[in-house]
Amino acid sequence: MNDRQTTGARPGALPALSRLLLRRRGCAAALGVALAAPLALPLAAARPAGAAQEAAWQQFRERFVTADGRVVDTGNGGVSHSEGQGWGMLLAQAYDDRATFRQLHQWTRSTLRRRDDALHAWRFRPGTATPVDDPNNATDGDLYIAWALARAGEAWADPALTAAAAAIGRDILRLLTRSVQGQLWLLPGLVGFEDGRRLVLNPSYLVFPAFAALERVLPDPRWRQLRSDGLALLRQARFGRWGLPPDWLAIAQPESRLAPAEGWPPRFSFDAVRVPLLLAWAGQAREPAVLAALQFWTDPAHPAPPAWTDLTTNALADYPASGGVRAIAAFVADAAAGRQRPAQVRIETADDYYSAALKMLVSVAA
Repeated sequence: MNDRQTTGARPGALPALSRLLLRRRGCAAALGVALAAPLALPLAAARPAGAAQEAAWQQFRERFVTADGRVVDTGNGGVSHSEGQGWGMLLAQAYDDRATFRQLHQWTRSTLRRRDDALHAWRFRPGTATPVDDPNNATDGDLYIAWALARAGEAWADPALTAAAAAIGRDILRLLTRSVQGQLWLLPGLVGFEDGRRLVLNPSYLVFPAFAALERVLPDPRWRQLRSDGLALLRQARFGRWGLPPDWLAIAQPESRLAPAEGWPPRFSFDAVRVPLLLAWAGQAREPAVLAALQFWTDPAHPAPPAWTDLTTNALADYPASGGVRAIAAFVADAAAGRQRPAQVRIETADDYYSAALKMLVSVAA
C-alpha cells in the first residue's frame, strides 16, 4: 500500500492521504495502453520465458530500480514503499536476477525494517530530513517481501532467506491478525484500522498465493484460515451494479455488517483491481469477484475499461484503466477460461511504476 496513513491515525483520519494516492494512480490510469496477455508459468520458482519478457524485466529494472536497490514510485513524487520493494524482490527472483534481488533486499532491510519486530515501515521519502517518518507498516508490503524471500530461499537453496521469510510471517500472524466471532481477519497495518465500532480491511491485501508459500516455511493453521475466511469474505463483500469488491471495506461491530469503508471513496479502483489478479494467481479464477471484474472490464456499455467505478452510484471514471489493469484483465480472462498462452508484456513509455509493476506481476502470475 502507498500514501495512506500516519502514526497513530484512526481510520477516519486517513482520507486526505488516500486522496493523494488516488490522484497519483488516477493520473497514471489516464495513460492506459494496450492489452497485455498472460505468460504461462506453471512452477512457483520457474522463470518467465522468452527474450521479450527478459527485456521487459530489464526495462522495469532500469526505469524503476536505483543502483542501491530502491524501487521508485514515479507516479507519486519518487517515494518508495514496502509494497514496491516486495514486488521488486518477487520479480527479481522470478527472473533469476540474484544481484538485483540482493540489492533490493539489502536496501529494504537496512532502510525500512522496524526496530522491534520483523515488519517494515511503509514509506520512504527521499530528500526529506526524516525519509522514514512513520514507523507504521503496510501488511501487503510485508506479505510480498516475505513471499519473495520464501520463493528465493526455495529456488536458490538459501536457508537464510527462508528464515527471514519465516520471521516476517511469524510477526504478521502475531501482530496483524484479529479473530472476530470465529473468523480471522488481516489488518492493513499495525495502527489506524480498528476501534470499538469497526475493523477496516483492504481486500487487495488478501495475497492468497503468499499465504500458501508462507505456510510452507512457517507451518501454522492460521494461514489456511486466512485463505478460507478471506475467500468467504470476498464472496460477500461485493457492491454496486457489477458486484465488485471495494478498495477499503468496513466490518461493523458487533453485527459484522459489511460496507465500503467510510472515509475512503467507495470504489472498485486502484487497490481492488489486484483482487482478481491474486485470486487467479492462487488458482481461484472462477470466484465471483473475478468473474464480476471481468464483466465490468468487458461491459459493452463502455468502449474501454474505466479506471474505476463508484460502488454506491455506479458512476464511472472519465478516463480508461491503465495498461497494467488491462494486463490483469487479459490474464484473468484466460485463467477463468482455463487457457494458458504466452504473453508479450511490454513496458510502455506511458507506464508509471504502478502500471508497469502490475504488468510484470502478470508475467509472473501466469
